[in-house]
Amino acid sequence: MTTKDTDGKRKPRAFDPADAVADDSDAMATDHATTEDEDASPQAGADGPATFETPTLSDLKRGFRWGALFFAAASLLTGLAISLWFARLVSVALERDDWVGWVSVGLLGAMALAVGVIALREIFGLLRLRAMTTRRQQADEALRQDDARMARRVVGEVRRNFRGRHDMKWSLARHKDFYSSAHDAREALTLADRELVAPLDLEARKVIAQSAKRVSVVTALSPATLIDVLFVLAENLRMLRRLATLYGGRPGLSGAFSFGKRVVGHLIATGGIALTDDLLGQFIGQDLIRRLSRRMGEGLFNGALTARIGVAAVDMVRPLPHIETTPPKFREIVKEIAFRRSKEANES
Repeated sequence: MTTKDTDGKRKPRAFDPADAVADDSDAMATDHATTEDEDASPQAGADGPATFETPTLSDLKRGFRWGALFFAAASLLTGLAISLWFARLVSVALERDDWVGWVSVGLLGAMALAVGVIALREIFGLLRLRAMTTRRQQADEALRQDDARMARRVVGEVRRNFRGRHDMKWSLARHKDFYSSAHDAREALTLADRELVAPLDLEARKVIAQSAKRVSVVTALSPATLIDVLFVLAENLRMLRRLATLYGGRPGLSGAFSFGKRVVGHLIATGGIALTDDLLGQFIGQDLIRRLSRRMGEGLFNGALTARIGVAAVDMVRPLPHIETTPPKFREIVKEIAFRRSKEANES
């Protein structure tokens, strides 16, 4: 029984250390037995210590998804209604034996022909993008292994890809004059890079800078966020298609979406999107960013992000690696955009 003073404080008292050690041992044994009885799920196996599973959101049972059922049923019903309306239109047009029926049949044939051509173009565009990616990998492999035969095969494919283009006639003729002087893989790829692909890099830089400027201006002047998002998406897709076509890809709409998905995935994996914001603040200075209005700051960031996407797209769609040539630099494009926006801010 504990003794206390009149003011309620505990009195000092002496104890035997052996008793304290015995009490601690009994407590530890009791806790160990309780733990083994209550929690026997994570057991240590013969290969290592016990493993614990972390619960995730997928473990939570949300029940039947009525919202998903509603949207699925509504989508199917809408598609069925459009299909029935179109089928009725076709049947009525085919039953008529006057000029209305023949005009309808002609329009349906033209529409079917256009759909078939568009589908073929999309397929060939995807195949060309895949072939360009394979060609770039073979060029890197030939340069790494110093394989002259593989390098000459890659250069021949690049020449065939550019054949028939009016803007590449002079470059193809110049490359043909010096092609016989290349003996090993590095010389062959360096010559093709300098004479065939390097002139296209200058045009690619212009395409990226123009798209970045347009995005920057429209984002700064647009009154609605939805307009900003739609314009930035459309302009970036347009830029990707122009870059891929410039290097011989010719993608369609689905090819541009596929190419854009690869570029954005590459930027996310390498941290390029976060690096855009950091480099932008370090490059033009935090004081200048604070001096700009909020809309102009957003426009500047969106333009810089577009430039980052364009530079990454050039690196991915280019048929040959940069050996002795200089790729389009993100800093130079951002410098051009930033100085233009700061000049407009000072004038206003």
